[in-house]
Amino acid sequence: MKITVHPLFLAVGLLSAVFGGLPTFLICTLTALLHECGHIFCAQRLGYDCTKVSLMPFGAAAVCDIEGISAADEAKLALAGPFVNMVLCVSCAGLWWFFPPSYAYTDIVFYANAGMLFLNLLPAYPLDGGRLAKCLLSKFMRGKAANIALRAVSVLVVAGLVLIFVFLYRNISLIAVAALLLVSAFTKPQPAQKINFAAKKKKRGRDIRYVILGEEATFRDALRFMDGSRYLVLQLYGDTFLDEITEDELYEKLLTASIYDKILDV
Repeated sequence: MKITVHPLFLAVGLLSAVFGGLPTFLICTLTALLHECGHIFCAQRLGYDCTKVSLMPFGAAAVCDIEGISAADEAKLALAGPFVNMVLCVSCAGLWWFFPPSYAYTDIVFYANAGMLFLNLLPAYPLDGGRLAKCLLSKFMRGKAANIALRAVSVLVVAGLVLIFVFLYRNISLIAVAALLLVSAFTKPQPAQKINFAAKKKKRGRDIRYVILGEEATFRDALRFMDGSRYLVLQLYGDTFLDEITEDELYEKLLTASIYDKILDV
């Protein structure tokens, strides 16, 4: 997996070092990476591929191919990152309870994760809360109406951040985040691209992994067993043996199928 670094990320890191905030910057960067690791792990468990992680001035972003993802799976994917931050917050609080002196060494870790948890749950696109809100709205509205409603909510969130900056907390980061959300709300997202399995390099000398699945198994079920280190061979059974499908055959079928389709139906 590739890791790309935005030039402004380096600039923010340099300024942090100059003004004595490098430890906090590094902790926040690690927090953002762990957050994205939650998304990546969830995506892979659901059968999707993540190609890179980009380090941005105000966080990180995982780039995943999620063509055809269902609303339920997208909701799981959106919640995976905040869940990691919540676990880290609870872990820090538990550590303070049993070892109070540890607060002096872990307080920044707690507040970085709490801040990222709160920020990402805001119902504004492209934050995780915005993606979750879109999944919920899509159950009651058509796609276009859901997008309009989400943009309206995003504008309200931006207005709230500006008011917080003006009356409560004068931190330039609030304005930067508000500007990012406002631009994202009115920028058409790029369509997801279906995973090109055929383009993936095949490693020679791999062991073979045999996996037995039922006749109702979907492509998503099969993709959970792919780890790249072993060549996958599926054996499908009902009451009796039905079929055997190799990794290459699975890739070929996926070119014209959705990961939610049953393997035997394609």
